Amino acid sequence: MVKLFNNESIEKIREALKKWEKETLPLSLQRFPERMERFTTLSNIEVKRIYTPADLADHDYFEKLGLPGEYPFTRGIHATMYRGRLWTMRMFSGYGGPEETNKRLKFLIKHGETGLSLAFDYPTLVGIDSDDPMASGEVGICGVAVDTLKDMEIIFDGINLGEVTTNMTINPPAPVLLSMYVAVAEKQGVPYDRVGGTTQNDPLKEFIAQKSYVFPPEPAVKIAMDVVEWSVKNLPKWNPISISGYHIREAGSDAVQELAFTLADGIAYVRHLVERGMDVDEFAPRLSFFFDSHINFFEEIAKFRAARRMWAKIMKEWFGAKKPRSWWLRFHTQTAGVSLTAQQPWNNIVRTTIEALAAVLGGTQSLHTNALDEPFRVPSELAAKIALRTQQIIAYETGVADTVDPLAGSYYVEWLTDEIEERAWRYIERIERMGGMIEAVKKGYPQREITETSYRFQREVEEGKRFIVGVNIFVDEVEDEIRNVPLLEIDQEEIEARQKERLRKIRESRNKAKVERALAELRRAAERGENIMPYVLTAVKAYATLGEIMGTLKEVYGEWVEPPLI
Repeated sequence: MVKLFNNESIEKIREALKKWEKETLPLSLQRFPERMERFTTLSNIEVKRIYTPADLADHDYFEKLGLPGEYPFTRGIHATMYRGRLWTMRMFSGYGGPEETNKRLKFLIKHGETGLSLAFDYPTLVGIDSDDPMASGEVGICGVAVDTLKDMEIIFDGINLGEVTTNMTINPPAPVLLSMYVAVAEKQGVPYDRVGGTTQNDPLKEFIAQKSYVFPPEPAVKIAMDVVEWSVKNLPKWNPISISGYHIREAGSDAVQELAFTLADGIAYVRHLVERGMDVDEFAPRLSFFFDSHINFFEEIAKFRAARRMWAKIMKEWFGAKKPRSWWLRFHTQTAGVSLTAQQPWNNIVRTTIEALAAVLGGTQSLHTNALDEPFRVPSELAAKIALRTQQIIAYETGVADTVDPLAGSYYVEWLTDEIEERAWRYIERIERMGGMIEAVKKGYPQREITETSYRFQREVEEGKRFIVGVNIFVDEVEDEIRNVPLLEIDQEEIEARQKERLRKIRESRNKAKVERALAELRRAAERGENIMPYVLTAVKAYATLGEIMGTLKEVYGEWVEPPLI
């Protein structure tokens, strides 16, 4: 055991603290009473007035910290971190039809984006075509509409898939969208070993938070793991799953719950893959994570550091992974959408900057910064560029990327990292006693916890116990307008009509017998319990629609209707 401080020094500090509290502190409190009776993080962790080595009296350096690039990876998964390579700057993009999204992707690449990220509209997220009656009015809103391989071809027209990596925020239809992406790469002549990117492909968080689920929990996890298994064997540079805490946080959880529920989801997926007979060291290096970076600066940094340490322990001690790379927690971060306000929207630039800085100081591998106008609609080009420039200023001007884990050793940060980890383990232990995360989800446990936390936070804001500038403090009598930032206008009716017409032409021109055969083979494979990815890829190449493929799978797996929470 290598303790940071010896017992004699700790005792002297404790004695000095007692004297300080008795002699120095009262004089200061008399002149400047503290602003609040109780200071807490957003996770309701009480923040003490001062932290000293006494708060880390039993801290074992190598157990808790270690060195960058070494177990337990608290200080980062790479030895040099950003001194060797900056994080990937990946702006969440996609709106309207494929043509509009292609234009936005090229705009961001031109201005220095280093990784692409696709947002899909809600019909695509739940696997229905643009001409489905249920899609009416939603086509191209809050993401791009994708119905067939033709749409994906247009999105990446003029963009070499061997030279960029792409994140696709897609879950139930992940096998379909990944197949479309692979098919486009094939048409471009890009070999599989050069195709890089990420499919979110995280069904459990859909049940917990985002709610764009389609299939019941067990088949949903089975399909997601089909994607992981196929990708590991065929796409060596692809991250086939992004285990996502972001949506859990956006749904109202606190930082501790976000961390605990995300890792519990990861545990469920690893177990499923091991039960399939896969070697943990075969797939673990391709697992990735996705976290929120909220406004409570030090809590977010501590959360990221605790996440790496916990996952390393889970993979090494719980699952017996042997390769150090299998112990890595690689993660993408997005600044907190729920922290943005429609009131005084220019303040959102400041919020995003602070949250992005926390993600960088926490050691993220990839980062998306939200735009100031996102409370209103899809970001304008100017707002998106400001958000991208925020990352670039942090990377190239501030110096925070010049040394590894610069906040290591901070008495407060180290204490808070330990506290968040301890609280997250308690949640994971409860979930384990329930039989794992799938059973916990079916019982509504994480959903209830998030609902209660969200309600408590909203009450605190309304009662003035939590401050949001422009909302319940420093409120302007006359609302500030977004001046000189024209909001992006989306002609939804025109886009929907265009998508429907393209679908009509595809259905008329494709080989109908080939499509029917591909869908029949897919149905039989699903019924036999096979990995469906090869069959989905065949159907996609035949220009079967997203809705047709998902409809075939629904016939086999059924659809999920969430029971009411009691």
